[in-house]
Amino acid sequence: MIHEALDGRFRQPGHAGPDRYRGLVIRSIRVDDATIRALERHETFAHAIPHREVRDLGDSIALFDDRDPDPFWNRMASIRWPADATAFDHRLIETIALFTIHGRQPHLWPSPDHSRPPDLVDRLVRNGFCDIGGGHVMVLDRPEACPPVRSLELDAGVTLRSIRRAADACPDDTLDTARVLAESFGAAPGRESELAADLDRTLDDPRVTLVIARIDGEPAAVAKATTFDGLTYLSSIGTRPAFRGRGLGSLVTRQAVAADASGERRLTYLGVFSGNEAAQRLYGRLGFASVGESPDLLLE
Repeated sequence: MIHEALDGRFRQPGHAGPDRYRGLVIRSIRVDDATIRALERHETFAHAIPHREVRDLGDSIALFDDRDPDPFWNRMASIRWPADATAFDHRLIETIALFTIHGRQPHLWPSPDHSRPPDLVDRLVRNGFCDIGGGHVMVLDRPEACPPVRSLELDAGVTLRSIRRAADACPDDTLDTARVLAESFGAAPGRESELAADLDRTLDDPRVTLVIARIDGEPAAVAKATTFDGLTYLSSIGTRPAFRGRGLGSLVTRQAVAADASGERRLTYLGVFSGNEAAQRLYGRLGFASVGESPDLLLE
């Protein structure tokens, strides 16, 4: 269940004072715990495609990548731990041991306003976790602001292509998508071929659609939509620096929202870093609203 709220600003959980306000969003809404948990579970399984492991622990859900140690691919979310100090410490020790077994740094994503116990963030900080930069979960609650792209909206030389399965992909599609992602998100040099190989495997999954925008044949912007269980998760939305400022982020986002042709009612959502106010404004114009902001906690 979703309820609109008036305050578009969020404080870092466990901290007070106006100086601790992080990102600002145009609009915010409140959601119940069941909806937040469904989003967290869905996002974890979406990120597991094509080869990562999901561990559903009942009071939390964990994602592990046995090939890539990057904390983004190795984390625990949807945390609902006991408030009792002894029981809490026991779960924390078990969690650290689980990450150690996988050879990964303990990494926790608290839920926006829904983690348990309520002072989870403060307890984790006291145990050595540091906030490496949080983010907002944003849901599309005004779909009329995010209509499908019409061909007449495209400037001369701009093309949009949606790829729903590996058999539909042209030889250059995944390589071009990898190039855009590498430049958009500052990937390490030489990662493009690895990203392209992952994208090829990802497209073997029918739940995934890639959207790529080109200008005069040159790859410029991309987005990905992962749809199942009545939810669509948008991710990998990026534009190469040389092509920014032309509205391509809006085009690929709208095209990705329209990727599911089933016509079934679903909830569409995405994540955005707290400091990325330009992206927050873009998604706000497209009908997305924040359901809360949380830190990103890493045991260093």
